[in-house]
Amino acid sequence: MAAAQRPWSSVPRPLCWLLAACLLLQLGWRLAQQQAPAQARPLPAAPPAGVARLASLGEPLAMSKAMLLYLQSFEDQAGVSLPWRQLDYDRLAGWLETAQTLDPRSQYALVAASEVYAGVADPQRVRRMLAFVAASFAADPQRRWPAMAQAALVAKHQLRDLPLALSYARELRRLATGPQVPSWVREMEAFILEDMDQLDSARLVIGGLLASGQISDPHELAFLARRLDELAKKKAKATP
Repeated sequence: MAAAQRPWSSVPRPLCWLLAACLLLQLGWRLAQQQAPAQARPLPAAPPAGVARLASLGEPLAMSKAMLLYLQSFEDQAGVSLPWRQLDYDRLAGWLETAQTLDPRSQYALVAASEVYAGVADPQRVRRMLAFVAASFAADPQRRWPAMAQAALVAKHQLRDLPLALSYARELRRLATGPQVPSWVREMEAFILEDMDQLDSARLVIGGLLASGQISDPHELAFLARRLDELAKKKAKATP
């Protein structure tokens, strides 16, 4: 025989009030969760390259792309958009470095650093990205010169830091010597020296390029010869 159900009137009144209070608290918590402003999550530290390689299960190139896609989508979180300038750029550089280590032939991480993340209006963060590019360039200058050239342009035009731009351009001239590197890349140092009114140094650099045989295009050679002549005239006018 089924047990008879007890009527609500038999439930002690304090227990009814406790049950009602619990229901109200549950409803209030749910409403607060829905109405509370979304909070952006900070960028976590990047996994070491060895750990990421192990986790890739023999597919480091795919893991590299997945890490970069994760970074690309990190700014768009649930209910909130996180500006790049709010990212921890030291951690960001760690992710880019790990991704590049897993796929050293890819230019993806360097392009992201020099053309995307270096575009923020924060000089300190820009310098962090340029430092990452410069360190990466030294490891493979014949392949990574485009990002280094972009870093020199960012230092010159965005940061207005001619000494920094000059140091990058000098490294380009010294290290990016392969036949696939265009002549203008090696000529950047001379142009920046001219912008800094270091005319004698600019003439030395151009003269060295002409004498080194690194430039064989007749049009480029004629252009540099004209620039050398123009610098000499400019120097003569500046000399009292």
